[in-house]
Amino acid sequence: MDPKELPSILRDDKISVETNKLISSLLSRTDSQGQKLCKYQGCWYYYNTLQGVLNFQSGFQPQDTDIILASYPKSGTTWLKALTVALLERSKNHSYSSDDEHPLLYDNPHGIVPCLEMDVYHESSSPNLAKFSAPRRKFSTHMPLHAMEETLKHSPCKIVYVCRNVKDTLVSWWFFLCAVLKIEQSRGILESLFESFCNGTIYYGPFWEHLLSYWRASLEEPKHVLFMRYEELKAEPRHQIKRLAEFFGCPFTKQEEESGVVDKILDLCSLRNLSSLEVNKTGSRNDVDHKDYFRKGEVGDSKNYLTPEMEYKIDMIIQEKLQGSGLKF
Repeated sequence: MDPKELPSILRDDKISVETNKLISSLLSRTDSQGQKLCKYQGCWYYYNTLQGVLNFQSGFQPQDTDIILASYPKSGTTWLKALTVALLERSKNHSYSSDDEHPLLYDNPHGIVPCLEMDVYHESSSPNLAKFSAPRRKFSTHMPLHAMEETLKHSPCKIVYVCRNVKDTLVSWWFFLCAVLKIEQSRGILESLFESFCNGTIYYGPFWEHLLSYWRASLEEPKHVLFMRYEELKAEPRHQIKRLAEFFGCPFTKQEEESGVVDKILDLCSLRNLSSLEVNKTGSRNDVDHKDYFRKGEVGDSKNYLTPEMEYKIDMIIQEKLQGSGLKF
């Protein structure tokens, strides 16, 4: 594939001289698609993403009311963004009809809640953040928490982390990568991703370090970091969305619950509804078609693609890496 045709996260056309010098000193590898990754502060990044991480670390000024939605890629990011937007928009008494001005009806969740390292700080350490000022700034990230700790150390801003079973995450990442690169979903690519997942040398990996950075912080600072599971959101959405609202400091009132606001938000943010909206069937962001952010969203779908041996190996690795943390799958 022509480098100019690659998605922006895979290109290395925005790298500064200083970053190139840093990269030359870092451990690096080439993935199965021929893309270069380097390891910075214990995490693997594509070069363009690393530039965004560095820009963020040197330039971001947190506000006390900021909300940062964090996740490992393909772990429920789009859904968490939609739910957060809907929760914070509900004070405007939206009707949720097609003629409503609700932002989710007119923009993809990734456009409303931009990624710090891939959108906001992609090209500069001092972007104009004025448009994010009201009522609360909402950002997302795939960075592990330790990559943000120094920048956020004096801030009481809210961080929500959503995690997903690694086997479903792996399969979802395979489908997404093939869709973005417009290539066939071959077993060879899946097996290569599987090996990278298992040895930790994958984009934003190691997966277990990512998980643990947020898990430990959620135990130490529960008012600052909320740890959520994709599977629990699927199994008990009403309970989980109320938990999310309380964490943001805007719990549902008894009147809201009785008038069906919780169910309206869950319906608006459902995969069925979001994927059917025209804005999510057309258009793109960062060279990724909006429609590619929506697939099955099922729990356990990975069993249809991974061999029993692959599943067992992942289970054993996760059991070993999470041992003693209190976090289980």
